[in-house]
Amino acid sequence: MSGRRFKVLQVGKFYPPHMGGIETHLEALCGELRTRFDVEVVAAKHRPDQASGERLGIKVTRLDTPFSITSAPVNPGLPAVIRRTAPDLLHIHLPHPGGVLGLLASGYRGPLVVTYHSDVVRQRIMGGIFRPFLDRVMGRASAIIATSRGYMDSSPVLQAHAARCRIVPYGIAVERFDASGDPRVNDIRRTCGPRLVLAVGRLVYYKGFDVLLDAMRSVDARLLLIGDGPLRPSLEAQARASGVHHKITFLGELQNDEAAPYFAAADMFVLPSVARSEAFGIVQLEAMANGTPVINTSLASGVPGVSLHDVSGLTVPPHDAPALAVAMNRLFDEPSLRARFSAAARQRVRDEFRVELMGERVAAIYDDALDARGDARGAA
Repeated sequence: MSGRRFKVLQVGKFYPPHMGGIETHLEALCGELRTRFDVEVVAAKHRPDQASGERLGIKVTRLDTPFSITSAPVNPGLPAVIRRTAPDLLHIHLPHPGGVLGLLASGYRGPLVVTYHSDVVRQRIMGGIFRPFLDRVMGRASAIIATSRGYMDSSPVLQAHAARCRIVPYGIAVERFDASGDPRVNDIRRTCGPRLVLAVGRLVYYKGFDVLLDAMRSVDARLLLIGDGPLRPSLEAQARASGVHHKITFLGELQNDEAAPYFAAADMFVLPSVARSEAFGIVQLEAMANGTPVINTSLASGVPGVSLHDVSGLTVPPHDAPALAVAMNRLFDEPSLRARFSAAARQRVRDEFRVELMGERVAAIYDDALDARGDARGAA
């Protein structure tokens, strides 16, 4: 490769301060890559009044969304941004139907890297209609990043393009997410009580929070639920109807720095997801960085490969409230088990899921794609 810095354009659905696992990942990845590449981001506005500009040293172009397809933003201005930026390499994050259409319309022909975060699980009809466009983009990618072996092996889309798939797990800035020394931790424990269960995520169907509320009927503890979304009214109604409302605190959406001390204050973190839309569960890493044992579910995705059963926590079947309650009660009843899981969680996130390691792996993929472009030009 030449000594010059290459320009990389990241195409995401949204970007922080919009909260979500993919958005958190994309910002962390850009922060790592900016030391080696000139990185820019293009994404949809998550508020109509949101302006483009720099965020943490990364140039972010935020596009208007005149309409959406199955809640996914479509941004007619995307092709022009791609052409104007003229990147040496483009990295698109999927699923993002509008991004796929914008990329195809832009005429971009340079090196392309895809991170395939998740299959389209629920909108099967729309997914079938969209599949030919998706396959066009996947088919010309230099590399396709899957975030876990489990998800790659269970995804029909990834299996169709397996020859170009590379496994790069998500990573986080472990020290930044470790809030164990934050004075707010003791405040949370004093205010909320000595037996704390934490859950974090958008209040949507695949997160399985209805199963968690059902399990709480058999657990003597307080559940702190961070996140917002369309199911909040029905979850609050469920809590009242099942008589557990006094055990549940809905904290709403919190930014990462606000949420961090809750991970450290909790006795356990629960990810009760029920569908493969939960491809990985980055929030597990945030819990593990704080030494908080994780209870997750045995989905055919990357979820159970992040926090391992009987190593850094427990894994239960999805949709199984009684099994979830048993797991929570076991962790409360066995402090020595919690301590063992806590130590293993801290070690595992440092060994396997550091943001520095993720950045190195992605940079190597970029280098290979850019080298291949140079080889192709030389051969021509």
